[in-house]
Amino acid sequence: MTHLPELIHDLALILIAASVVSVIFKMLKQPSVLGYIIAGFLVGPHFSVFPTVTDLPNVQTWAEIGVIFLLFALGLEFSFRKLTRVGGASTIIAIVEVVSMVIIGFFSGRILGWGNVDSLFLGGVLAISSTTIIIRAFDELGFKGRGFVQTVFGTLIVEDLVAIVLMVLLSTLAVSRTFAGLEMVGAMSKLAFFLVLWFVAGIFLLPTLIKRAKGFLSDETLLVVSIGLCFLMVGGATVAGFSPALGAFIMGSILAETTERERIEHLVQPVKDLFGAVFFVSVGMLIDPKLIVEHALPIALITLVTIIGKTLSTFTGGMIAGQGVRNSTQIGMSLAQIGEFSFIIASLGQSLKVTSDFLYPVAVGVSAITTFTTPYMIRSSGAICETLERSLPKTWQDTLSRYAESTRSISSSGDWSVILRHLVSRAVIQSVLIIAVFLGIARFAQPWLQAQLDSRAYGSVLGWLIALIVSAPFFWALVQRTPSTEAFWRVYGQARYRAPLIILMIARWVLAILLVGSLSSHFFNVWWSLLLSLALMLTIVVIFSRRLGDIYAWFAIRFAKNLSASTEAHVAPEPAPLAPWDAHLETLEITPESQLIGLTLAEAKIRETFGVTIAMIERGERRIAPPTQNDRLFPYDEVSVIGTDDQILRFREAAENRSSATDAESGSNYGLFPFRIETDSPFIGKSIRESGIREQAEALVVGVERGGDRILNPDSSLTVDKGDLLWVVCDSEKFRRLR
Repeated sequence: MTHLPELIHDLALILIAASVVSVIFKMLKQPSVLGYIIAGFLVGPHFSVFPTVTDLPNVQTWAEIGVIFLLFALGLEFSFRKLTRVGGASTIIAIVEVVSMVIIGFFSGRILGWGNVDSLFLGGVLAISSTTIIIRAFDELGFKGRGFVQTVFGTLIVEDLVAIVLMVLLSTLAVSRTFAGLEMVGAMSKLAFFLVLWFVAGIFLLPTLIKRAKGFLSDETLLVVSIGLCFLMVGGATVAGFSPALGAFIMGSILAETTERERIEHLVQPVKDLFGAVFFVSVGMLIDPKLIVEHALPIALITLVTIIGKTLSTFTGGMIAGQGVRNSTQIGMSLAQIGEFSFIIASLGQSLKVTSDFLYPVAVGVSAITTFTTPYMIRSSGAICETLERSLPKTWQDTLSRYAESTRSISSSGDWSVILRHLVSRAVIQSVLIIAVFLGIARFAQPWLQAQLDSRAYGSVLGWLIALIVSAPFFWALVQRTPSTEAFWRVYGQARYRAPLIILMIARWVLAILLVGSLSSHFFNVWWSLLLSLALMLTIVVIFSRRLGDIYAWFAIRFAKNLSASTEAHVAPEPAPLAPWDAHLETLEITPESQLIGLTLAEAKIRETFGVTIAMIERGERRIAPPTQNDRLFPYDEVSVIGTDDQILRFREAAENRSSATDAESGSNYGLFPFRIETDSPFIGKSIRESGIREQAEALVVGVERGGDRILNPDSSLTVDKGDLLWVVCDSEKFRRLR
């Protein structure tokens, strides 16, 4: 009789239980993740009614693979291009929420009598909201077209990134068992170094290799290559002292910038679903009913802390970001739950053997309760917003409105900020590359050279020369490369900025000298290395400046081509909500059944009937922006409209039978932007019609703020005055023509 390994029996039991319970949960309209956890409990060691999994160590290994695939898939969905589209408001909200909940969770654990490490991991568990639960709730409630939803999606993207960093910090603190500031700084510096190195090297190499091999990459081959690269980075991250999950996420983010991203994502999805199911089932297997009963009171208290703490912290972040009372309340009540990442963080503590057994069931219990409360929280947010707005004193409302307006109407960074950001970011990247070259050659090439030459001295000299030559283009970029932008020369032309700019240029040389001296000490005596390196570096950088510039330009161009996201100089401004009126821009499709088909905009009386303004009509390859009153609506036209949530929902009923609202992942560059009329603006004294804004940028003025007064959908005869804030709808690239 053939012997079947216990693991096969266990996998059969796990997957059958998961499939049955997940189908039941789908019928009940509950997240499949909760179904997997319940299935794990049913086949786990703490429930004896059904057959029980026996080979727990091997199942845990599969669960760890599941975490790797979950993070790899998350990286594929993440992409650095998507991060550039996330607004400042979402970033502020996410950071305020995560920091607040880590602190609140830590002190909640201490109040309950838990140890420092348990309390710290509790803070991490409570910090990250559940993308799966929120998306499901929005779908079921029909909220995906609401204005605040885009900010929620952006916040979730930033939270995912912060969660990866949080996992690294928690691992470092838990293993070292110390909360020393220097330990934290060292861990963060090491993390930043490897993130920059992996990102730059990965974007430089992988997209080019995959593009050239595209003709040979069948679905099978591409899947094998992608998973192989994932585990290669997992191994690299582990060797560097980080968690495997970080390596999986980084490789996913790098592959997300390749032309094959969608294929890879599609091919990896079934693998991720399979191993992810095993992971969540393994979470359920660790649930001990006795521990849940024993810790019922902490679970209830932590659930209240989660709901109240996340709502208030997110509300605070929204107010700081200028989202106003209504949006901040709705965002806060949408994010008041925990989910998938909480289980991953809890499992991290278990795998490191630094947390107590009760943390896992507590996390699962809190997640289950907040999953059921989330839809009710979102549904009731509107009524709570109205209550808050009615109860706030008029002076408070005016102050908050002015703050929101000033926050959202801030124009893009000034020239000095742009130059400073450019110089600092480039200095960081070049320094990381130089350090990587020197340390890599000192550790791997130098011993080999010494053995081949049978001389320690000659091997060191040759290794040092190779390191200096290879890193020379990056030294050149560090000390010689100047931003060749108009902004740089405008700043240099201002007397108050000239001295700081010169100091920055000198600081680059000082940094280069310190780098070359300290890194060369891996090959020579410190003083000799400093003198020799300085002399040779000056010779190479000055004499071969042009040649090094060409080499570096080749690197930079290759990197820019491989990176899907726009470069810093061409990042499109982010569309903004129309703050004072709670209005926003949304894209809808005119379905064949719509009552508006065949009517001109004048005949349909769009503004009079629904209160919205149509800013653009897209018909196949044709774009009508902005449309006139004589333009007609046809089936499958995509129309961009400006209005409040209620106005847009009323218009949708007439325009379409299904929701096709844009979400945070929309790639459209058409948006709503604030435009401040400065003292030297050519538009001052002209009416909106005479100003030429429509003709110059194909833009539609949909709002004007002037001295506290607000005019939505202003008449074209309105005269533009100094200090006015115009809200215009147009393409982001054409918006630049107005600035």
